[in-house]
Amino acid sequence: MSDMDVCSEVSDAGDLGARLKLVRKIYGISQRQLARQAGVTNATVSFIEQGRVSPSVGSLEKILNSVPMSLAEFFSLELAEPEQIFFRANEMPDIGNGRVFCHLLGGSRQGRAMTILRKVFPAGQDTGSGQLLLNGEVGGIVIAGELEVTAGSEFALLEEGDGYYLNARRPHRFRNPGSIDCVVFSAVAATPSSNISCASRPNEPFYKG
Repeated sequence: MSDMDVCSEVSDAGDLGARLKLVRKIYGISQRQLARQAGVTNATVSFIEQGRVSPSVGSLEKILNSVPMSLAEFFSLELAEPEQIFFRANEMPDIGNGRVFCHLLGGSRQGRAMTILRKVFPAGQDTGSGQLLLNGEVGGIVIAGELEVTAGSEFALLEEGDGYYLNARRPHRFRNPGSIDCVVFSAVAATPSSNISCASRPNEPFYKG
């Protein structure tokens, strides 16, 4: 790699590496493919992406011309990672209280405008002795089991396929009176969404989101 200099400023090399990696993602090509197209070794591309070497302008142009992409386009790329849109079950954190499991969809997204939860109420469990109080609206559909919903002075026992939709400022509480787990898919449009709780906290009659 005679056309390369060992990087003296790791941050600069890291920036180049992140940009080159993004170029590959945009064009859907592997390190090996890019190296073959540019006529360089696979190690060269790998070391640049790792920030271990800093390529000369000529070497960088040679690699980019194989895409093709200009230096101006390369340095104007937005390095922010694209927002995640698909989430596996193990990427949904449980924000429940130990009695009720509340798996949050898209918890890593910045500025979420809504909260989508997969709630699992084990037999006999509920959201706590107090009632929840949030700013916004909340709704859900029972996927399995039974769910007892109390909203202010109103009460209903919901079964599979039934749902609820209410102003979240109205005190409300959920309980599973059945002998099997109750599973609910719930959506909450509350302010701020990052402060959503699935259950009232100990010794707190209400919890404001």
